[in-house]
Amino acid sequence: MLVALAANPRIRRLVRETVGGLPRQFWWLWVSTLVNKLGAFVITFLSLYLTTERGYSASYAGLVASLFGLGSAVAAVGAGVLADRIGRRPTLVAAQLGTAASTAVLGFVDGQVAIAVVAFLVGLCNNATRPATSAIIADLVPAEDRVRAYSLNFWAINIGFGLSAAVAGVIATQGYLTLFLLDALSTLICAVVIFIRIPETRPVQPPTAEKTGDGPAIGLGTVFRDGPFMAVVGLNLLLALVFQQSSTTLPVDMGAAGITATEYGLVIGLNGLLIVILQIPLTRWVEGRSRTGLLIASCLLTGWGFGLAALAGSSAWLFALSVAVWTVGEVLSTPTMMGLVAELSPAQARGRYQGVYSLSWSLALFLGPGVGGVVLQYFGAGVLWGACGVCGTVAAFGHVALARRTRSTAVTDRATEVTVPATEPAKAPADA
Repeated sequence: MLVALAANPRIRRLVRETVGGLPRQFWWLWVSTLVNKLGAFVITFLSLYLTTERGYSASYAGLVASLFGLGSAVAAVGAGVLADRIGRRPTLVAAQLGTAASTAVLGFVDGQVAIAVVAFLVGLCNNATRPATSAIIADLVPAEDRVRAYSLNFWAINIGFGLSAAVAGVIATQGYLTLFLLDALSTLICAVVIFIRIPETRPVQPPTAEKTGDGPAIGLGTVFRDGPFMAVVGLNLLLALVFQQSSTTLPVDMGAAGITATEYGLVIGLNGLLIVILQIPLTRWVEGRSRTGLLIASCLLTGWGFGLAALAGSSAWLFALSVAVWTVGEVLSTPTMMGLVAELSPAQARGRYQGVYSLSWSLALFLGPGVGGVVLQYFGAGVLWGACGVCGTVAAFGHVALARRTRSTAVTDRATEVTVPATEPAKAPADA
């Protein structure tokens, strides 16, 4: 059957249009991402390890998770700066080597303070890979193919996470130390692949860069003063806070509703399964469509997908429907947002821009569990899931306003060019 499918001209054309035309170096990066996520055992099982294997309290496990998120937030900005200053490849290789070393140490270290410090370092090194990876993709892949490239990279991440989560439980029965060491080994392999196969992609600074404002002279202050870009970051933070509820308040609410741990595993596993199945077809479907329309749809699907949980009661099937809806929103949102960020980022400052964008996810990882937990405890599940719907709606309206502002700015720029000779080509609207 597989041979027949491979021989089908339509299938071959679909595969060629989906994966064809991308640089060879991108595929080496894709392979390294897949291998890394296939071995990403520790993040998934860290809280369970601390409470069951080490006997620490749930509150201490939550503190360690927050410190991991804090390390991720620091790395988001710091690694972005390094990717622009010293290069994408050395930043990525150093981050992966640091992740491998700190993950291995975390498997041996004992004592609450020591574990907390090392967990912070794991979060710091682990998230330092994100700005450099995103910048490499933006450097390597032409603008018209970036959404497809980011989508394929997101696909690799979810395939890896899905398989690692399924296998990690079996490996953990042989001892949690094995998980830590295998995670470190997979990350070390990725560092070697990047070092050997991925060239430095940072654009060469032109001699006039300092005068024109292009290049590394663009500092973090410039990034934070970039109004349209920071609006995108703020809208993504709002949506990321909603996504964080899937691993924190959602299992708590489902448990309170009488959903068993097995049923929860099947329901939340639907997220990874649907991403693997839908990511490529939906990526093909979105090509040529309005980016603003896709972002609006993704915000509404995400927000009100979580909002459906308010109606689930004790039905695992309705919880599964909720997961299915917000998963479609996630599939639409992630590569589309990454493509938008790459477009808004000056070539010489892509590391900084990707780092600040990554900061929104790190802040959500740090703030989301606490905020969601407080709302669930003091106001109830209905208010929590309704608030998720409101956040999604606000984010959708935010993208509408941002698109209107961008179009208005573009019209003003074109009007100025009619009366004043332009010194450089006009920039296309962000929603082009």
